[in-house]
Amino acid sequence: MRHGFQSLDPMKDFFICDCVQHENKIITSSFVVVSKQVKPKKSGDPYLALTLGDRAGQIEAKMWDNVEDAIDGFEQDDFVKIKGLINKYKNRFQITIHKVRKLGEAEVEFADYLPKTSKDINELWKTLEDFVDGFQDGNLKGLVQAFMADPKIAEAYRNAPAAKTLHHAYIGGLLDHVVSLFRSCDLVCRNYPQINRDLLLTGAFLHDIGKIHELTYNRSFSYTTRGQLLGHMIIELEMLQEKLAQFPAFPDEMKTLVEHLIISHHGQYDFGSPKLPMFPEALMLHYLDDLDSKMESMRAHFEREIDVESAWTAYNPSLGRPLLNSKKFLEKKTVDRAVSSTVKSEATDVQTEAPSSVTVSGDGMNPAPLATAAYSDKA
Repeated sequence: MRHGFQSLDPMKDFFICDCVQHENKIITSSFVVVSKQVKPKKSGDPYLALTLGDRAGQIEAKMWDNVEDAIDGFEQDDFVKIKGLINKYKNRFQITIHKVRKLGEAEVEFADYLPKTSKDINELWKTLEDFVDGFQDGNLKGLVQAFMADPKIAEAYRNAPAAKTLHHAYIGGLLDHVVSLFRSCDLVCRNYPQINRDLLLTGAFLHDIGKIHELTYNRSFSYTTRGQLLGHMIIELEMLQEKLAQFPAFPDEMKTLVEHLIISHHGQYDFGSPKLPMFPEALMLHYLDDLDSKMESMRAHFEREIDVESAWTAYNPSLGRPLLNSKKFLEKKTVDRAVSSTVKSEATDVQTEAPSSVTVSGDGMNPAPLATAAYSDKA
């Protein structure tokens, strides 16, 4: 089903971040189908509602015409080539699709379709190694180093996203999140000397490690069957038991604390935490993890709406509120004040020049009423 496309250009030269340069223009490009829904129009005829993705982000897309020919031509997670119009709806870019066809895997470069951290993976990994090398507790240091020395775990840890959509949802996101969390833990521990820093950092390293098995990220970010049925915390406990088998002298009390760090880090029963944090390191891990995820969610939301003029964003589902981009808000106020100052300055200049420009009456003394009104309006 080729729908009249020209031969495929092997290089994807349009990415979702390029929408602002192509507004109200027809583009032809390839995407991964993040979601696919068939919905009814008011007439009862079907239309396609898609979410398309590439490494730059995601975009909503609608196909209104010739839908019957396209409905069965592709599914979620397929790669497709589309031709369509880039336009805005409710101040958000979307694509109105004219033509679509499924691509074969040989026709795509996988790296074009999944977002990836802009940071250096090797440098992030080295940062973790340096932190762990500084551990004073030999048991915890050996445990974490055993995970890092496992080639399969290390490779997955360096590439996995930290979540499907909520935060750090990109290749390298898990590592990026944990390095950020290590730095926060390190800083806050300086203010609370009663905290066992090595224990806290061990919890930070392990709290999301199960996501290397919970999430799949070959095409788009989704859950594995095991991830759906068990969740990352159960998977993490299994991984911990397997690694602890290498350390028969590992203290049982410390093992229990590490397990609690894992199962309590979501912090609330409503958030899927089997237990509430019950000792200082567990409480700190929960709050710093929550803070880091929320700050990343805000950053990513502002980045997605960088071309939106308003300082207010659309509703953020994970945070349950719209967001104010304070930087954009303050910059706009600065511009507004500058414009206002310029207008006042121009008005003052006009008033200063007024006597040489007014029309005088026959007695040579009083300016004409019409001219006076004009300068009043200008001011």
